[in-house]
Amino acid sequence: MLRRKTRRVQGAEESAGGAFDDPLDAAQERRVRAVLALGGVPQTDLPDGVQQVRLRLLERAASGAEAPRDVSAWAAVVASNLAMDWHRARRRQERIGERLASLRPPEHTGGDSGEETKVLSLAVAQGLDELPDAQRQILVLRFYADLPVRGIAEELGIPEGTVKSRLHSAVRALRTRLHEDEVV
Repeated sequence: MLRRKTRRVQGAEESAGGAFDDPLDAAQERRVRAVLALGGVPQTDLPDGVQQVRLRLLERAASGAEAPRDVSAWAAVVASNLAMDWHRARRRQERIGERLASLRPPEHTGGDSGEETKVLSLAVAQGLDELPDAQRQILVLRFYADLPVRGIAEELGIPEGTVKSRLHSAVRALRTRLHEDEVV
């Protein structure tokens, strides 16, 4: 069986000019999915995790690095690291939510002004939910956590220009949403 598979892989190399279509076989993919699931990654994010493992394997091959001795074990370790990264990102989001909650001013007990603030707050929250994750993250860090553009860039490890671009797009999309809903 192993010889047949080896011949099949060699035949695929020859017909594809030396390139593989998929660096993970079905058993390795199942193992990666299992490691991700056991690591607490939700079912909806499992396909993305498998793709990340594939991408890292392909990047490794493209860089000329030596192939792992045991691809299955290497893929499982990468999947485990991805699961840890997923949890770290989730904890960061929770901490941001806690920080935002602590920044909220006390509830107004007055009449119309308090109601208008509630409507605006609800509309902004709904608008934020509709933004892409990257834009929402930048908007929250800039306006709710009050971080400067440079600080956001450093924290996220992206260029300042990218922060400015995402911030501009997010503000424009949120403004459009609020005008469509006739909130502002």
